[in-house]
Amino acid sequence: MAPGWRDVLVIALGAAAGANARYWLSNWFVARFGPAFPWGTLFINVSGGLVIGLVLTVLGQRLVADPTYRLLLVTGFLGAYTTFSTFTYETTALIQQGEYGSAAANVAGSVALGLAATLGGIWLGRLLA
Repeated sequence: MAPGWRDVLVIALGAAAGANARYWLSNWFVARFGPAFPWGTLFINVSGGLVIGLVLTVLGQRLVADPTYRLLLVTGFLGAYTTFSTFTYETTALIQQGEYGSAAANVAGSVALGLAATLGGIWLGRLLA
């Protein structure tokens, strides 16, 4: 089925909320911890993994939900909230600055914690299902 204007608007609404949440949280982390390490991006990637695991598990196993919720929450909100492109850019910048340890920590943290958070979200979703 081809996407309709309603779907596009639902995704746009979720994306606007996700992008603004990302913006707010990123700025909060910079104000709190400084710009030397991308803590905000790391947090957003990990929390995005947790939330996508939780939402897709709950929507897929517990609730018989209207597909609109997946468009709103996963495609829209989380699609705009998570920051993989920012993660790769900031990691590259750390490498270019010679901050190899910080770059490696950002890669390891984002990947390992992101996977762990996604598994945690699936586990939590199954508990609720």
